[in-house]
Amino acid sequence: MDSSKFTQDLPDWPKQTVRGHTIEGYRYTSKAFADQEFDHMWTKVWLLLGREDEMPKPGDYQQEEVGPESIIMVRQDDGSIKAFYNVCHHRGQRLVSAPKGKVRRFVCPYHSWAWTREGVLDFVQDADDFPQGNPCGKLTLTEVKCESFAGFIWVNMDPESISLKDYLGPVWDDWKGYNIQNWKRYLAKSTVAPVNWKVIMDNFNESYHVNTVHKPKGANVEKLRIHSGVDTSYKTTRFDMSDYGHNRMIMLGGYAGPAINKEGTVGEPLATILREWEVDPADYTGRGEDTREGLQAARRKLGTERGYDYFDNLNNSQLTDAYHYTLFPNFAVSLWVDGFHFLRARPHPTDPEQCIFDNWWYSPQPEEAPDQVRTTAGLVDREAEVEHELFNMGEQSMGLTIDQDLSIFPAQQKGMRSRAYKGAYLAGQESRVSRLHELIDDYIAGANK
Repeated sequence: MDSSKFTQDLPDWPKQTVRGHTIEGYRYTSKAFADQEFDHMWTKVWLLLGREDEMPKPGDYQQEEVGPESIIMVRQDDGSIKAFYNVCHHRGQRLVSAPKGKVRRFVCPYHSWAWTREGVLDFVQDADDFPQGNPCGKLTLTEVKCESFAGFIWVNMDPESISLKDYLGPVWDDWKGYNIQNWKRYLAKSTVAPVNWKVIMDNFNESYHVNTVHKPKGANVEKLRIHSGVDTSYKTTRFDMSDYGHNRMIMLGGYAGPAINKEGTVGEPLATILREWEVDPADYTGRGEDTREGLQAARRKLGTERGYDYFDNLNNSQLTDAYHYTLFPNFAVSLWVDGFHFLRARPHPTDPEQCIFDNWWYSPQPEEAPDQVRTTAGLVDREAEVEHELFNMGEQSMGLTIDQDLSIFPAQQKGMRSRAYKGAYLAGQESRVSRLHELIDDYIAGANK
């Protein structure tokens, strides 16, 4: 079956050439290489860091770390957001340590230098004791370029960078119709993983591992959860690449064909999803390949009256299919018609063989929606307020499918240190892995200035 006939109403992404990369082991273990990555790549790209609705009032701030740097994002009196490096220009102390909070001014905990929310120094102790004159009004925090899109706050440490819209390219056009800025977070789990950040991003840049790592182990609930409704075959999957290294993978969804049982009936959870949209699964007994179009028609008909007003902005494929994006360098998302699976890997500040990995989930809040939201870690009450959890890998579950991925990563990280590993031997469907590494090298070489 050719997937192109199902996604023919989608505009083409620009054609890209993959040169091929050997992906040597030192790229995951070397501190010297990690330093090159940070100096030449991390400081030149747009990074998704914060969320606007988590800082709604003037003085609300969020703080996130990227490698050795810490960035503060703070809401201004006029409603805009500014971002600054989290460092006092007196003696280098970090101004805040909490991940979020509210301030009138940023007051350094070391010597009480105070900086306005606009980043201007407006108080120092013993102002008359500075031979070069009172520093107030002369010094400002170092600002970081900052823009907002889809409700998220993005920063770029390069003041000469292109705009976020230009950087995202076709991703911007794909996402803008969903009104993601109005969606709510229902899962927020982060772990310190004993692997290089690229081990995680390599994994999300290919689906070759799915039939092995996520292969059902026998429990009916696991079989149904993983396979019902999505065709994971690379032969029916659409792969696209953009100019700045972002990728898109579209798998057919709402589709009972791959998981229909021997009696020809539609399994769970797809059967329940069909019923939620007033489609009787029994009508599709023996013809599971037709459920996708049936679900699309139902969502097209009922979506607006149920409060999913953005359905009118989406094409038919977006109403059912699994849209998986990897945004260069460190962000992956599975975007469903009613779910945004947020996956991010940030480099450790000192150790190239560790990273911080985030597994979050956002969903819309229409008036007529089920009382519970489906997430990768199970059902969550729609009215629940979710706290961010940070823990070492293995201390808690990150959710079924993500736990399966994480069970593989540490042994791969160890294998990268073996003298026997000479580099990757990639399948065609793993070309996005190669391109990730090609672009990292291009930044290090200065080719992306």
